[in-house]
Amino acid sequence: MLTQPNVQRRTIVKVRDKRWRREKDALVVEEPLEIRLTVSVADGRQTIPLTTIMRTPGEDFELAAGFLFGEGIVRERREIATIRYCNDATISDEARFNTITVDLHPDAHPDLTGAQRMFYVSSSCGVCGKASLETLLARGCAPLSDDTLRVGLPALTGIDAALRQAQALFHKTGGLHAAALFDADGALLALREDIGRHNAVDKLIGAHLLEGRLSALTQAILLVSGRAGFEIMQKALTARIPVVAAVGAPSTLAVTLAQRFNMTLIGFLRGASLNVYAGEQRIEWVGE
Repeated sequence: MLTQPNVQRRTIVKVRDKRWRREKDALVVEEPLEIRLTVSVADGRQTIPLTTIMRTPGEDFELAAGFLFGEGIVRERREIATIRYCNDATISDEARFNTITVDLHPDAHPDLTGAQRMFYVSSSCGVCGKASLETLLARGCAPLSDDTLRVGLPALTGIDAALRQAQALFHKTGGLHAAALFDADGALLALREDIGRHNAVDKLIGAHLLEGRLSALTQAILLVSGRAGFEIMQKALTARIPVVAAVGAPSTLAVTLAQRFNMTLIGFLRGASLNVYAGEQRIEWVGE
């Protein structure tokens, strides 16, 4: 499938030891991706613009599917009939590959009122963390059970290094986040990269949705580069991922969400060092 490149080379001025020279440097590509949704309406089918995401091109269909799943717009693979790039021959190739249309099955009737949550930062008043948690409850998200997964402490040691080593695009550009899935023994299962860590998570979840393997996520550890915020935890909760780890710090709302929905949240995971902010019962401590 023809897509946009995810790396470009640009001429820069590099300064080292007070000396400068011009040379080519690899930069990660950042482009907008508009997601459109085709749904059934009273008089037939209607295509509506849903949102625009800044992303790194690549795995765009996975990104769209994961985003829709994380927002509660689709819940099962069968609700997605097709995903395609814009087929308007009058626009440029660049623009064509920056627009995706997701055709939902005629029997799928998503509640798009909740999708307005993505715009509340700039358009709403009175929004707070409590309201965000209540939105998840209203969508039917339930706390996870304790027996979903048990992770030995040694399995967590070094998975941050495994993530970095597997980041092919990061090694070229130094400008990408990553999200990776590991099993209970700490073995790398899958990894996606993007300029946004939320997008990387969507790509991982979207791949499992499109392949009909969502149930595998209930036995996985999700590791993200950088910090863990509310949206990362929301996406993990929707996918029923029990253990989320971050190389950086979690936010207060991320910790509250983890506690409220019985998820395990780990921050500052660096080698054998880590902080457990919620759900410590899933970790098998040495000598237990």
